[in-house]
Amino acid sequence: MSTFPNSPKLVKGGLVLVDPVTGAVKRILALQYNPDTLSRTLQVQAAPQTPGDRSHALRLTGPPVETIKLDAEIDATDQLELPDQNSVIAQLGLHPQLAALETVIYPTSDQLLSNHRLAQSGTLEIIPAEAPLTLFVWSKSRIVPVRITDFSITEEAFDAALNPIRAKVSLGLRVLSVNDLGFEAKGGSLFMVYQKAKESLAAQASAGSFQKLGIAGIP
Repeated sequence: MSTFPNSPKLVKGGLVLVDPVTGAVKRILALQYNPDTLSRTLQVQAAPQTPGDRSHALRLTGPPVETIKLDAEIDATDQLELPDQNSVIAQLGLHPQLAALETVIYPTSDQLLSNHRLAQSGTLEIIPAEAPLTLFVWSKSRIVPVRITDFSITEEAFDAALNPIRAKVSLGLRVLSVNDLGFEAKGGSLFMVYQKAKESLAAQASAGSFQKLGIAGIP
């Protein structure tokens, strides 16, 4: 497919898996096509207030709990037209791409086997497996630590060997703040960069006026 020579390079959204301690990048998962829509919900974290107690009416206990939902399409049709250049897709369809996304929410097989051996040996307390830190990247202004909370795949077309060749992946993400990770953790520092970027953007928004609100001032 031809493009205009001066057209801007399309930036892709995606996920980056990093070591939660060192921040070393383990895997980058770029979306093939950017979703048309992305929905975000922010749940206010207000201080608990008992009846008659007015001292906490305006207090916040921390950043809001932000959730993100998106639908991403994956299509191997174009690559299948050039099987010599895309031998993996010609043999396996979208299985590798889907597996790369799915295994983000799996403990590794080594972790499962290790915990099984510990259980068989009589270990009383087995520490749950720690996953890599997942970062949701949606432009340089949004690099935020998240936990995948919902994950569904709709496979929409298949090749002759029943390999999926077109699919839609629906992701639900919960942003992890310093309340979840702490200030010293790599994820916590990335969240603070995210919040500071948001505050910087807010400072650049045009200011309103009482005239626009149709009032002369606050009584």
